[in-house]
Amino acid sequence: MSKELKKIKVKKVAAGDYTASQITVLEGLEPVRKRPGMYIGNTAEAGLHHMVWEVVDNSIDEAMAGHCTEIIVTLTPDGMVSVEDNGRGIPVEIHKQTKTSALETVLTKLHAGGKFGEGGYKVSGGLHGVGVSVVNALSEYMRAEVKRYDKLWAQEYKRGKPQGKVKAIKTAKGTGTTIYFKPDSEIFTTLEFKPKIILDHLRQQTYLTKGVKVIFADERDKKNKYYYTFYFEGGISSYVRYLNHTKEPKHDNVFYVQKEQDGIAVEIALQYVNEYNETTLTFANNIFTTEGGMHLMGFKTALTRTLNNYARNKGVLKEKDENLTGDDTREGLTAVVSVKLKNPQFEGQTKAKLGNAEVKSIVDSVTNEALGIFLEEHPRDAEAIIGKCLLAAKARLAAKTARDTILRKGVLEGFTLPGKLADCSSRDATTSELFIVEGDSAGGSAKQGRNRDNQAILPLRGKILNVERARLDKMLANNELKALIIALGTNIGEQFNIVDLRYHKIVIMTDADVDGAHIRTLLLTLFYRYFPDLIKNGHIFIAKPPLYRIAKGKEIKYAYTDEEKEKIISELSKLTIEAKGKKAKKEEVAEVTEIEEGETSEEAEETVAKTGRISIQRYKGLGEMNPEQLWQTTMDPLTRVMKKINIEDAAKADEIFEILMGDEAENRKHFIEARAKQVKNLDI
Repeated sequence: MSKELKKIKVKKVAAGDYTASQITVLEGLEPVRKRPGMYIGNTAEAGLHHMVWEVVDNSIDEAMAGHCTEIIVTLTPDGMVSVEDNGRGIPVEIHKQTKTSALETVLTKLHAGGKFGEGGYKVSGGLHGVGVSVVNALSEYMRAEVKRYDKLWAQEYKRGKPQGKVKAIKTAKGTGTTIYFKPDSEIFTTLEFKPKIILDHLRQQTYLTKGVKVIFADERDKKNKYYYTFYFEGGISSYVRYLNHTKEPKHDNVFYVQKEQDGIAVEIALQYVNEYNETTLTFANNIFTTEGGMHLMGFKTALTRTLNNYARNKGVLKEKDENLTGDDTREGLTAVVSVKLKNPQFEGQTKAKLGNAEVKSIVDSVTNEALGIFLEEHPRDAEAIIGKCLLAAKARLAAKTARDTILRKGVLEGFTLPGKLADCSSRDATTSELFIVEGDSAGGSAKQGRNRDNQAILPLRGKILNVERARLDKMLANNELKALIIALGTNIGEQFNIVDLRYHKIVIMTDADVDGAHIRTLLLTLFYRYFPDLIKNGHIFIAKPPLYRIAKGKEIKYAYTDEEKEKIISELSKLTIEAKGKKAKKEEVAEVTEIEEGETSEEAEETVAKTGRISIQRYKGLGEMNPEQLWQTTMDPLTRVMKKINIEDAAKADEIFEILMGDEAENRKHFIEARAKQVKNLDI
């Protein structure tokens, strides 16, 4: 123990102070390296970036507590990450329970931190308190520097083990903490940090923490250093404007309220746009609650009630008129709901849903009062909002009529399934698969090559309706979409029920060209906007058919990328050289025959048999494959390659769908121009 630490004597603790007495120890650190996935999700890209979030969250907690105004995140040339803040600094004095410095205790003991006892933090995001100690355990090197008591204190660690005591290395003004860490190559499958992923997270956290400046620096390339600064005085009202920057707002003013009630801070911002979809993001202590919870329930209830009361009081809704429904009041809504509370109760390890019952009534009360005042003080905005809701109500009634006509009682029982659907014999949804295929030609091959027991085929003719620009009633009048909805069995809209899903694997199988990509995007738009639960529950997949069929004699191989094609050609050439002897010229045995478009595999094989060359067939469409080839490469569970669709960032996904499939052509043009150089081997 250093002499400097012994000299520190903390006098009477005042409210807001942060000292060793606020550090509570629950257990040790050993389990982390054995089961890292339990603490950071996985050891791939997501887990690697989660390490950054855990350290940044500590600085954000300081900012939420009002003690930090600046956070700097840096990627260094030697593969390290540093996170620096000007908060109070992690306490360094001796901890009574562990008999070591509080800094060492926080960094080497699991569940040790200022978030368990009283007085450390009023609210915090890292509620499990495992953050920085887990990062230490999973880093091959870490260095902690703390400015406190007019000195700079430091300690180094290797794989969670201290390499010496906490020492004062020089004098320093102010307070703050800097954590340097290098993820362990023995733990992680990748060590490459993605600036875009970090920027998106930091931007969101800055929106949610009004008044804090967050700086990101990528210094890995000394010639091309990259710096970015976030600072949003408007908080989540700025966030709502950012979410709507590609959309057309229905009213100018963003509704915003910030209020504390019974120890719970509530912050809400909303704005309506000229769209049909809802984007509502909810947070508790800056943690994104993907499944909502009590704060979302309170907000939805208050929003519907307040808008109905205003419409009734102004005579817009007459006595004979029905009330606006929740769906009516949320069509075209963009909202951010953020609450901060002392003891949040999250459902599940992922903190996806807030369970505190008291939050519902408080958010309800705050929303009801503030939104009522906003509507009275901004009559033009109120008129636009109510008008949008009334239009949604009319569309809902029209859609209900259309749906009742199309999806009448008994239509999903099996005997009225669309005629174009080649259904499977199994009635076990958990093992059944639906392949949505582009065109009748590919549909024919798929029907002949499939496993009839559990694989169903639904061919689609042409490009389906772009649902990003269409209401539900127009959708249900489209024959291709109608057939797909009936085949799924879940119904749609208010009547959607995932329990009735007839196939637990829904596979989009389109050609590997521009038209195929467009159809795939149209289908993904449909599932994202109207069947999001199918994506969230892992039911949507994209088939990956091969791009090339490569043959040499009787040996046939398939390549899914250009790189894989070249590798296979090289291997086949090498085998031929070895077979013919060392005197064979490489150029003679490695000759390649490109099969012309429209030429069948059988016709090409005759040429190859005569010349002894390697043949390559480029598949432009699934219809060019015979049933056996389609089964072997794309449908056989033992050999096929499929991509599962999931949503990592709901706000970003919403933005991309709006850009690609929305009405604003200019946004789409900019998106394409910015990424044109990234596209290789474009088939038009």
